[in-house]
Amino acid sequence: MSPRRLWAVARKESLHIRRDPRSLILAVGIPMLMLLAFGYALTLDVDRVPFVVWDQSRTPESREFTARFTATRYFEFRGAVDRYAALEQAIDQREAMLGLVIPPDFSPRLAAGRAVGVQAIVDGSDSNTAGIVLGYASAITTTFNQQLALEQVRRLTGLAPAPALDLRTRVWFNADLASRNFIVPGIMAVIMGLIAALLTSLTIAREWESGTMEQLISTPVRASELVLGKLLPYTAIGLANMIIAVLMAVYLFEVPLRGSVPLLFGVGMLFVIGTLAQGLLISTLARQQLLASQMAMVSTFLPAFLLSGFAFAIANMPVPVQVVTFIVPARYFVALVKGIFLRGTGLEVLWADAVFLAVFAVVVIGLSIRKTRKHLG
Repeated sequence: MSPRRLWAVARKESLHIRRDPRSLILAVGIPMLMLLAFGYALTLDVDRVPFVVWDQSRTPESREFTARFTATRYFEFRGAVDRYAALEQAIDQREAMLGLVIPPDFSPRLAAGRAVGVQAIVDGSDSNTAGIVLGYASAITTTFNQQLALEQVRRLTGLAPAPALDLRTRVWFNADLASRNFIVPGIMAVIMGLIAALLTSLTIAREWESGTMEQLISTPVRASELVLGKLLPYTAIGLANMIIAVLMAVYLFEVPLRGSVPLLFGVGMLFVIGTLAQGLLISTLARQQLLASQMAMVSTFLPAFLLSGFAFAIANMPVPVQVVTFIVPARYFVALVKGIFLRGTGLEVLWADAVFLAVFAVVVIGLSIRKTRKHLG
């Protein structure tokens, strides 16, 4: 391998990038826009759930029960209704997701120590959110029941019984339970993989479409020099994108970075180089820019979004799909980024994921060189 020819190819590709400033702006601007969009728009937090109440009792006890919902950040009171049809209309028009129906005998039955039924109607269009809302409502009702039971025991005995079980919770790694701390590190893998593959998927295909590939074939340049020379400029762009993404995650979205910064950028560059080589391999096989860009989109964004564990837990997927996830490089990079960002772990724990990314990069670069050698030969 000649360093001079390698540098010549890298310089040629750098000049092409400089002469197309719009592509360079998009290469840096699109990741920023995507990170902003996903970071602010995509959230898994379920709070401020709108609800309405049909209080047929209208007593201090029923108002206290309703106040348990309004006193939390998880529910937002949208008003009282005076008939069942109005409650149905509020849910149908998506003005409320939860409707509470308190019966007329609510207070008398509580005073007599008898069970009373309160109906909770939940919009189940979004099954996951509906399940969480039902969990919130059940927890509030359980707390209300416990307080009533304690008051009844206090009235009868004059003593307040101590609880038999004192559960003291402590949340590690994401104490605020903020979904952005989970989403932003994961979306970095999706965005960086997509942009890296799209950038290099057009390089060789552009040479074939413009007719300059024949000129490269006639030169002494080797396949390894052509592949690595084309990777160098885009590696610098990938590094710039990662710096911007990390700065946005830490200072804009306030995601805690507890691990090693050099380790984060080290594994990030392994992932970027491997994905760049994947795009270059696609470009070599496709020979058409439109087809190459479509193949890059399908082979990077969809697996990274669906099969990396970023959006959906891999453990909940069918077993055949779980097996497929082992060949998705974004799965390992998501695990690395979350481990470094949130848990502060190092290579003593994450070494297997880092080794896979290194092997993936070497294998894909080798395949790109082999396929390119056939054309140059």
